Amino acid sequence: MAKESFNWKSLFINEEANKQENTGSAQQPSAPVVPTPDNKFPNQVTESFPTNSLTNPFLNEIFEVYDKGFESLNESGFDFFELYKSVIAVGVTNPQSYQMAFTMGKSIKSDLTKEFLLQKGSFYIAEIEKVYAKYDTIGKTKKADLDNSITKEKYNLSKSISDLEAKILELQKELESKKIELQKIDPVNMEQLSEIQLKMEANNLAKQKILTSINTVITGINQYL
Repeated sequence: MAKESFNWKSLFINEEANKQENTGSAQQPSAPVVPTPDNKFPNQVTESFPTNSLTNPFLNEIFEVYDKGFESLNESGFDFFELYKSVIAVGVTNPQSYQMAFTMGKSIKSDLTKEFLLQKGSFYIAEIEKVYAKYDTIGKTKKADLDNSITKEKYNLSKSISDLEAKILELQKELESKKIELQKIDPVNMEQLSEIQLKMEANNLAKQKILTSINTVITGINQYL
């Protein structure tokens, strides 16, 4: 059975961002992070994550995919993504990291608010959940299909094996029956063979006796008449 794998590239397509760009919405002149040109995952993995790849060799790849997918959803300007990156870099448990990131964001986007950041954070979560749900469904479907295929193949092979075992058992019974028949042939026919042999011997003796008697008379005729 052929192996299949998910196409993890191009999972996140930022359609909403594309629509906003097409309508010419106002954008800030610069931003700390620039989205990839085609809003797709990169073709190569450029970072690694501290995971036990011996346990699951796909973890590094998939973590990388989601990280790049998260980045591809980012729009120009300052929003939750930039604050997230800044906080992660400084420390998620450090209150000052949030204040510093927010202050930096205000210098880029003057109307930046807590509500806006939370809204964008929810947006990223929702988009990632959509991708997860889609490929989780694909994965479960493929797994179910493969499980069904394996189950069917096992059933067919098991049935074939059972049929062959039944045929072998039947042939073994037939073989034993034939062996018994073979062993019975001589005893069953011995009496008849013996009778035929004795009759043939008697036939020879009878012929010799009568011919001897006849020849004796013929000799006497020639001699005495």
